[in-house]
Amino acid sequence: MDNFRRKVKARRVYDNPTLEELRKMAVHEEKTTQYGSASYVTEVRNRSAKHTYIVNAGEVELGVDQKGISLEKANSIANAVHRYLEEKEIIKIDRQMGRHNNFNLHCRLYITKDYARIPLQWTNMLFEPRNKNDEPELVSIYVPEWPQRIIFCHPEAGVTYILGTDYFGECKKSFLRKAMYKFKKQGGLGFHAGSKVLRVKDGAGHLKEVGFIMFGLSGTGKTTLTMHDHGLTGQEGVAIRQDDVIMMNKNGYCYGTENGFYIKTDGLDQSQRVLYKAATSSRAVFENIMVGDDGIVDFNNSELTSNGRGVVLRSEVEGTDDKIDLEKAHRIIFITRRNDIVPAVAKLTPEQAAAYFMLGESIETSAGDPDKAGQSKRCVGTNPFIIGKEADEGNRLLEILRANPDMECYVMNTGSVGSKPGQPGIKITIQDSTNIMKHLAKGNISWVHDPDWGYMVPREVPEVDMDKLNPVQYYTKEEYRELVEKLRTERRRWLAKYKGLNAEILQAIEK
Repeated sequence: MDNFRRKVKARRVYDNPTLEELRKMAVHEEKTTQYGSASYVTEVRNRSAKHTYIVNAGEVELGVDQKGISLEKANSIANAVHRYLEEKEIIKIDRQMGRHNNFNLHCRLYITKDYARIPLQWTNMLFEPRNKNDEPELVSIYVPEWPQRIIFCHPEAGVTYILGTDYFGECKKSFLRKAMYKFKKQGGLGFHAGSKVLRVKDGAGHLKEVGFIMFGLSGTGKTTLTMHDHGLTGQEGVAIRQDDVIMMNKNGYCYGTENGFYIKTDGLDQSQRVLYKAATSSRAVFENIMVGDDGIVDFNNSELTSNGRGVVLRSEVEGTDDKIDLEKAHRIIFITRRNDIVPAVAKLTPEQAAAYFMLGESIETSAGDPDKAGQSKRCVGTNPFIIGKEADEGNRLLEILRANPDMECYVMNTGSVGSKPGQPGIKITIQDSTNIMKHLAKGNISWVHDPDWGYMVPREVPEVDMDKLNPVQYYTKEEYRELVEKLRTERRRWLAKYKGLNAEILQAIEK
């Protein structure tokens, strides 16, 4: 461990340059947008999941979906990296994750100077540390020009090496991955989830605040739903807390982590008013979006990639305030994106919720693996950054839900219903999803039991045509039965991988 925590030496260290200084350092790669913001094009344009490893040093039992690297091999590469950096100019940046007395971590990034655009983005994501000279708790050492693409994390040492990729997401997630592991060891859970408060009037006209957290893989609509205003006006409204990762304790309190939002820009337009306004600020920073020689931004152009990204500041997102924590997660939403028999929303028991957490169902997007974009995908907790046994996380979530009966759980589909060969299905629109969330907060949805899955589905939702979104009507009885059994078989097979999972979680996907 000591070898991983040793001091980084370099020919010259730029110690915590300002945002203005970082932008000047990165000017050789910048194309300035019509808004005055900086935009860059990278060589690698998505996360390198296939090249990511956890150092197998004996302290952590790796999960089913994690790949290990021996301590000997990791040390050998780390030693070579440190020798290389001795002759380089590097940037050192210190930032703080979280602001609560019970959750705040000093994070330090080292990166070679030619890639100043990466710390420019990361500096916007986190907070000013209390003391930059203190020893950091989490460290990432980033060499984008390294000839081999490999990312490896030593969780006990709190150190990650990011080599051979210049995609900013690797920097951001390297710290969040380590933080989630650290928080789990303290008895909580780190979630790949957004958080917000909906302030609504109930049926009696009483104003109440309802806390939401929303799980979802990149590209499933998590950011869109997190930043939406739900059409609430007057005394009603929203308070946006976090977009990407929160840390939840056993009482359902959710600690915020970041000061910025890392958004997907594909198809962004003025219909997504809150997100669009923040993205067109001069202080946004973009990666891999199409910007013309005249600075005109085209969010609909995917020639570079369909995984265009932007960093926007919380302070420029309408609906945020000075809080990043959520007092209580009253509503937990598991966002999926499927196209056939999964309903627009279903209400879950605690056992079902833990099962859907473990299933993490969606489709692959260009942010994860562009070669498989559109294909069916499962990922525990919709969180590719778990360290340790995945079953432990599902079991702990069930314990938390059982101890907090005021926390309600739902699965929400942001894809389509009724799809089959020659029939594209009926799209579940953003307005459908945001209206459903609004009425989950108000508590005025009527529910009926689903005989195939055992969860509750809406009989009706105000402002939403639930008849149109009922998947059953688009299939014959035989077609529907075949799809149900196929999906159940897939789910059984997936959950069976995770040894030690509570038997009631396994049973929850049956009728």
